[in-house]
Amino acid sequence: SAMPLLSVSKEVAVGTAMLGVAFATGMLAGKRRPPNPATYTETGMIEKNSPLRQYILDHSLREHPILKKLRLLTADHPWGRMMVSCEQAQLMANLVKLIKAKKVIEVGVFTGYNALNMALVLPDNGRVIACDINEDYAKIGRPLWKEAGVEHKIDLRIKPAIQTLDELLASGEAETFDFAFIDADKENYNEYYEKCLRLIKKGGIIAIDNVFWNGKVLKPRKGDLAAQSIHRLNEKLLRDARVNISMLPIGDGVTLAFKL
Repeated sequence: SAMPLLSVSKEVAVGTAMLGVAFATGMLAGKRRPPNPATYTETGMIEKNSPLRQYILDHSLREHPILKKLRLLTADHPWGRMMVSCEQAQLMANLVKLIKAKKVIEVGVFTGYNALNMALVLPDNGRVIACDINEDYAKIGRPLWKEAGVEHKIDLRIKPAIQTLDELLASGEAETFDFAFIDADKENYNEYYEKCLRLIKKGGIIAIDNVFWNGKVLKPRKGDLAAQSIHRLNEKLLRDARVNISMLPIGDGVTLAFKL
């Protein structure tokens, strides 16, 4: 008699059943192995002290000895957590070198770890216009800028960064800078971005730090102006036809905007 359309051989049926058992066993086994809580935060970021981040540092960080000295000095500071992550600073320096930058803007200097990192790869006539309102923090790094032989490349301007950026524009320096790094008060991020965009050449890069704001951008609270400001800028950057962008899960999140 003809074989029913839905019948299968005994071997296929047994094999299929065994595959089902194996799949179910694998699923159950997977459920018994939750993600390592020491590796990822609730927002999916790599934990600062996780074994995976340590692996990244052990296998990618090439830190100048004076940079390391400044990083350790900064880590001892009560506000040391404000420092840019060392692997992120290394990426910034690599980008500066890649585009053969000569003129760089940094909005938010703190102790000057990132400024030093960029100054080390700039040519001898290169300059970092370093904007901050607190000279006390910069005093921690300045002796090490000198020790590294790059103090002459870092032009520290202690005044509100918007004022410094306006002065640069007023003095005819629009579209003369190659790279900008923004890491200051979050409420003014949009203003910093707009002014830096005018100062940067076509083909230049603006790096914007803390675009995740420790995950708070996912649902900014009503009174959290910092999270709201960053979230608004993130949404604006997505649609900004003046730049190409990449948002990277490094440090507390960094967006690279490439001026078209």
